[in-house]
Amino acid sequence: MDPQRRWLAFSGTTQGSGSAKVARDIFAGTCGGIAVTLVGHPFDTAKVRLQSQSSVNPVYSGALDVVKKTIQWEGPQGLYKGVTSPLAGQIVFRSVLFGAFGAAKRWLSTNPDGTTRALTTLDFYKAGAITGFVSAFAEGPIDFFKSQIQVQIIRAKGDINYKPAFTSVSGCVRSVFRHNGPLGPFQGLTATIVRNTPANSIYLGSFEVLKQQFAEAYGCSPKELPGIVTVAAAGTGGLMYWLAIYPIDQIKSAMQTDSIIKAERKYPTMGAAFSKLYAEGGVPRFYKGFTPCLLRAVPANGVMLLTVDKVTTMLS
Repeated sequence: MDPQRRWLAFSGTTQGSGSAKVARDIFAGTCGGIAVTLVGHPFDTAKVRLQSQSSVNPVYSGALDVVKKTIQWEGPQGLYKGVTSPLAGQIVFRSVLFGAFGAAKRWLSTNPDGTTRALTTLDFYKAGAITGFVSAFAEGPIDFFKSQIQVQIIRAKGDINYKPAFTSVSGCVRSVFRHNGPLGPFQGLTATIVRNTPANSIYLGSFEVLKQQFAEAYGCSPKELPGIVTVAAAGTGGLMYWLAIYPIDQIKSAMQTDSIIKAERKYPTMGAAFSKLYAEGGVPRFYKGFTPCLLRAVPANGVMLLTVDKVTTMLS
C-alpha cells in the first residue's frame, strides 16, 4: 500500500470506521478547545499584554498588575478581551489539531502492507510534529485576531491620543480584509509554523508517552487512568511546550500584534523581529509574560486534554 493510500485509508476517506474515528477526534477536540479557552484565556490576556507593551513606557509591572489594572479599567470581562475569536475558532482549530493528531497516529501505525503495529515513542513525537505544522494554518488567524484585540488597551493607555482602529473582533476582521485581503489573517504565519511544529511534537508526544508510563505503573490501560493522573501528564506536556519554544512565541506575538498596514510594521519578518526585540532588552526581552504563561500551562492543558481523553473514551 503506497503512502497516499495509507493516509486515505486511516484518515477515514476510504473506510467507514476511519470516518467515525476522525469524527470522534474532531468532536473531542472541539470540546477540549472550549474548555481550554474558558480556563486559559485570562492567563493568555496577561501574557500577550506583557509581551506587547513598550519597554520604554510600560503600562504593567507584572502579571498581577495586568489583572489588577484590567479589572480596574475594563471590569472582570476585560480578562476575556478578544475571547470571541479563540472560542469560535476552537471549532476549527481544535478539530484540525486533534483530527490531524489522530490521523497521524493511525498513519504512522500502518505498515506498507496495510497491517498495523504499535506506535513507538518516536512515533508519538512525529505525530505531534505533523499535527503542529497542519494546525498552524488554523491557529494562526485565530491568534492574530485575538492578539490584535488584546493589545488595543495597551496602546490606548500608552498614548492618550491613540484612537483604537477597532474595538471588536468583527471590526478587526473588516479592517484586516480591507487592508490586506484574504491573506491578512495569516500575518505572522511563518513564526506560527516555526513555533507549532516542534512545540506540538514535544507537547502531544510527551503527553502520550507519559500516559503510557503512568498506565504501566498503575497496571491499567491509558484510558483507565485516574483523571488527576491524566491532568498531571497533560500539565507536564504543557510546561515542556512553553519551556522549549517561548522565545519563538515572543517573536510570533510581536508580528501578530504589529500594524495591519504593511508600510507601518516594525516586525515585517522573523529576522527583523528577533533583531529589534533583542535590541530592546537582550535575552530577557524574549521572556516577557513568561510567568502567566507557565501558570496557565498546567490547569488549561490539563483540563483540555482530560476533556479530550474522556470524550474520546466515551465515544469509543
